[in-house]
Amino acid sequence: MTGREGEALTKVLGARSAAPLEKLGLVTAGDLLRHYPRRYGDPGTLTDMDRLALGEHVTVMARVAHATVRTMRSRAGAMLQAVVTDGRHELALTFFAKRAGALRPHEDKLRPGRVGLFTGVVSEYRGTRQLTHPDYVLVGVDADDAESAMFEASRPIPIYPASSAVPSWRIQRAVRTVLDPLTEADVEDPVPADVRERAGLSGRLDALRAIHVPDDQRAWQRARHRFRFEEAFVLQAALAQRRAHAAEQEATARPLRGSGGASLLADFDAGLPFTLTEGQRSVGEDLAAELAQARPMQRLLQGEVGSGKTVVALRAMLQVVDAGGQAALLAPTEVLAAQHARTLRALLGPLAEGGLLGGAAHGTRVALLTGSLGAAARKEALLQAASGEAGIVVGTHALLGDQVQFADLGLVVVDEQHRFGVEQRDALRAKGRVAPHVLVMTATPIPRTVAMTVFGDLETSSLTEVPAGRAGITSHVVPAGNLRWMERTWARVREEVDKGHRAYVVCPRIHPDADLPAGGGAASKDFDDVPDLLELVDAEGADDRPPLRAVLEVADMLRETPALAGLDVGVLHGQMAAADKESAMAAFAAGELQVLVSTTVIEVGVDVPEATVMVVFDADRFGLSQLHQLRGRVGRGAAAGLCLLVSTAQPGTPAATRVEALAETTDGFRLATLDLELRSEGDVLGAAQSGKSSSLRLLRVVQDADLIADARREASAVVDADLELGDHPVLRAAIAAQLDDEQEEFLERA
Repeated sequence: MTGREGEALTKVLGARSAAPLEKLGLVTAGDLLRHYPRRYGDPGTLTDMDRLALGEHVTVMARVAHATVRTMRSRAGAMLQAVVTDGRHELALTFFAKRAGALRPHEDKLRPGRVGLFTGVVSEYRGTRQLTHPDYVLVGVDADDAESAMFEASRPIPIYPASSAVPSWRIQRAVRTVLDPLTEADVEDPVPADVRERAGLSGRLDALRAIHVPDDQRAWQRARHRFRFEEAFVLQAALAQRRAHAAEQEATARPLRGSGGASLLADFDAGLPFTLTEGQRSVGEDLAAELAQARPMQRLLQGEVGSGKTVVALRAMLQVVDAGGQAALLAPTEVLAAQHARTLRALLGPLAEGGLLGGAAHGTRVALLTGSLGAAARKEALLQAASGEAGIVVGTHALLGDQVQFADLGLVVVDEQHRFGVEQRDALRAKGRVAPHVLVMTATPIPRTVAMTVFGDLETSSLTEVPAGRAGITSHVVPAGNLRWMERTWARVREEVDKGHRAYVVCPRIHPDADLPAGGGAASKDFDDVPDLLELVDAEGADDRPPLRAVLEVADMLRETPALAGLDVGVLHGQMAAADKESAMAAFAAGELQVLVSTTVIEVGVDVPEATVMVVFDADRFGLSQLHQLRGRVGRGAAAGLCLLVSTAQPGTPAATRVEALAETTDGFRLATLDLELRSEGDVLGAAQSGKSSSLRLLRVVQDADLIADARREASAVVDADLELGDHPVLRAAIAAQLDDEQEEFLERA
């Protein structure tokens, strides 16, 4: 932190005033100045009080109708009762005191006609909504003279993210205490002057004054634009440095093997039973060219559900193996790692049986390494990796262990990158003699601006086509409380199973008697994907909804459902032992289980072509991107897929909007953009999972696409001319302050 912004608030405000601000994460003057207003009140526009909900902590702008102090009859003491109005509806304000005299200052301030901001928790007494002992501030009353009062009363009123302990206007007063004495020398700007001039931006001090103490609406709008640009510029400068440092590393070139010798890749291509899509061929050519370079490839491969990312990644791995190297595929779960190993072996056939009877003479091996392997199997996998016998090693975080060694690690493929932190990825990369090439895969389609913002240090490739032969997926919303609809749901499941197909039933939790984690964001063993689910549960008032459905409860129910009589129903969830998970998936794939009741552990990568129908309980409690990934587990073969979304959401709510959008389209990129618009940026980008707030305070990665592109261009030019930013110490310090260890991980996740 530079300038006076690094000063502790205890020094600037005093310990007593600073203490409640610390609970909001505001420790330094800079923290407070970057705590921007959430919105601005217009003194001429009063709050519509008809929308106030009981139990809600609110800040309303209203006009005083009347205020009266009286002695209470039923007990000792006095009471002030005031009424404020928005012109149509009224809200009572109630204050208690031991003596009437203690309430006279309130009565004197709350004169009829005055406008103020009033904050408190909405309660009800005898059918009337009220605030008890509300905190309040009156517009323009505290100014030195009438002219100043009129001017202050005409300004937009900043309303800050606040708490019951620290109302918005106390934050405003603290901001003024810090901001008013500052001079240009006290505030250093991370955006260079020439960049500001080209972008038409004001200086940082002027922008701080305009965003916290605006003269009019245009002033705070211009200031917000400037700070959005600053956020994007600092982030893009950090990403530009990462790109430049990566380009300076040495890697072993892994060119395509010529036609003169045996080639795993050529034999694999010759034996493919299907034709690659144009997108798969194009991306494959890009990867082949980058693998042939002596600098490490850094590429993000994102693809629509079922677009064939695995085949593209496998072809890159075979190119590396042909060139004498090895490839490691890092997966987030044992279920997915085992699925990848099975899929790769099936695709390769004899080419994955090098050294075995019936295997290809120039074949390789696919080793699987997970934490639950027995001692003998683990030893065998470690030997295959260390000797180079296994050209492809698939595993979970177990690949990161000190005992895991590679003969010549040439390519690291990271599946579902957002499940891994930067330290894990770097630990695997460090196992190469030189920097290995890196291919990051994600099955969650990412809007262009998200990729630019978060994965700006990686080149991005996208697969949007679905291979020929896929029949597509139809989705419908099923009202959870409609008995006829639910009966038809299970009848449809039975129809699909009778055709020889399989069915998934997805539930958000495992045990029916487990409570939600306190506070919503805490980890719980009862959930396989807590952050994605619980952010939505808390945000939309789970207390008023039916309990979340659980795997064990639903499995028992389905076994008793007449429509499914005679079917074998299995379960799959994260608390099961690895061997039991593997057994359940194998039985489902083989048709020994016709219905699999699961948590979101099947969200990514699980591939059972015979699965054609999925029922998702509590669909309104999931994010759009996660629902899209879940839906992608069906319709992966020649038969059409069907996804039935069981929802309790009321029409018109954000939850209903999400589910209805999913039923209307299978375009994952469109859904990902809508998901980002409906949910908080930090949550979607992964920062919320770190336990800290997102570094994106004002920047909106969808709406600010053009601004991000401009900032990227300017930041790249600055870094190209001065990689270590020796001539830009303020920018260097801003990167260090904004991207601490947690935020470095934020850059690695999406």
